[in-house]
Amino acid sequence: MVGITASSAAEISARPGRRTLTSVVIRWTFIGLSLGFLAAVLLAPLAAVFTTALGEGVAAYFRSFADADTGAAIRLTLFTAAIVVPLNTIFGICAAWAIAKFEFRGKTFLMTLIDLPFAVSPIVSGLVYVLLFGAQGWFGSWLLEHNIEVIFALPGIILATLFVTFPYVARELIPLMEQLGNDEEEAAMTLGASGLITFLRVTLPKIRWGLIYGVILCNARAMGEFGAVSVVSGHIRGLTTTMPLHIEILYNEYAFVGAFAVASLLTLLAVITLIVKSLMEWQASRASGN
Repeated sequence: MVGITASSAAEISARPGRRTLTSVVIRWTFIGLSLGFLAAVLLAPLAAVFTTALGEGVAAYFRSFADADTGAAIRLTLFTAAIVVPLNTIFGICAAWAIAKFEFRGKTFLMTLIDLPFAVSPIVSGLVYVLLFGAQGWFGSWLLEHNIEVIFALPGIILATLFVTFPYVARELIPLMEQLGNDEEEAAMTLGASGLITFLRVTLPKIRWGLIYGVILCNARAMGEFGAVSVVSGHIRGLTTTMPLHIEILYNEYAFVGAFAVASLLTLLAVITLIVKSLMEWQASRASGN
């Protein structure tokens, strides 16, 4: 009996080591597979973009941005984002506040509408605006009579970008506000604070990281949107081509250096966005730790 007990004890004492070795192997296997997948799907294409952009030298790379149409595409992209992001931020805060803080009829339907751009193809959303504001659309005749251009003009690009990006801020804030509850806001208003003061001094400090995160995602999508903008823009060079559309035009014209130079700039903007997002998450984790 003593021998059996000793052998069992030895076997039991050996098991943790085997478990530890197995867990280490499994962990590094999954890490290796993840890194390999990212290298093949993400890092290799990014490296190809910058390699092709710089393929004819640094001078040719920077010369690509001297093109008037390229400059117009960059300005249009930044201008569209500068309009769309603040509007979506205001909408996201209002929608999240209404959904998280109040109960009302149609609340579920409102949440479904907010999620709609995630389910609908951007091409379809662009076609909807053509149906509404195009020359043969529902409001086309009235717009022509009043000399108002929406489709194939800046307003159409802004509307299409608004549609595909408006869920981002709201979807970041809704679960956060629901988790926080209403106790502190009700206490502040009981003490005489107005609704605006309550939001600025009680609610906003608690949701600021989620708000910044949603704004960053909204901005990234606004600058990179292709499908919906492609339908409503008309691809008028120098007027209605954003950076993604301009990249397509240059690529189809076999101007590979120019196309990949603009693509590299768009990639750098995306990378900067991700860096800012990571810094915000790190700062938020530090703040929650304290």
